Amino acid sequence: MKKKIGLYFGTFNPIHVGHMIIANHMVEHSELDEVWLVVTPHNPLKKKSTLLKDYHRYRMVELALEDYPKLKASKIEFDLPQPNYTVNTLIHLNEHYPEYKFNLIMGQDNLQSFKKWKNYEVILANYSIYVYPRLYKNRKKSELINHNKIHLVTAPIIELSSTFIRKGIKNNYNIKPLLTSKVWQYLDEMNFYK
Repeated sequence: MKKKIGLYFGTFNPIHVGHMIIANHMVEHSELDEVWLVVTPHNPLKKKSTLLKDYHRYRMVELALEDYPKLKASKIEFDLPQPNYTVNTLIHLNEHYPEYKFNLIMGQDNLQSFKKWKNYEVILANYSIYVYPRLYKNRKKSELINHNKIHLVTAPIIELSSTFIRKGIKNNYNIKPLLTSKVWQYLDEMNFYK
C-alpha cells in the first residue's frame, strides 16, 4: 500500500505555531502518513515587499520541522514554471514519486473557492482533500462538502496569521511564543520584517 502524503501549501512568511498545529494534527488524526509543507515561490508578477526570498522561507520551515519526523519541508514548486498551479504540482509529484499517494490539505475557507482553481475537476477526480475548519465571514457551506473525496478533519481552529506576526515584529511586540524557538532565532538574527 502506498504511503499517504498530505500536501499543505503556503507562503509560510513566516511559518508559525498555527501552521505547525494544523500540520501535526492532520498527520496524527487522519489517514495521512506524512505531511509535506510545500513552500510556494514568490510570484514574480506580484509585488509583495514583505515576502521573504524563497530560500529563507524554506529554511524557516526546515527549522520548524526538525523535531517532527512525520512533517517535511518541500521546495518542489521552486523549480516549476511560474505562475504555478496546484494541478501542475500534483502531476509533477506523481511523476517523480510514484511510490506515494498524494492528497491535498486546505482550510474550509479555501474549499469555498476551490471551483475557481485551474482544473479543479481533475484534482477532485484523482486526489482526496483533507479540510480543516476555519472561521470565515461567508458561512455558506461549499456544495463540495459532501463529495466522497472531501474529508473534514475535526481540528483546533487557529486564528493566527503570518501577517499578524510580521506586523508584531515591525511594531516591536514580543511575538516569540507564536513561533518555534529556532524560527524566532533565525528571524531575529536576520533582522527580518523590521
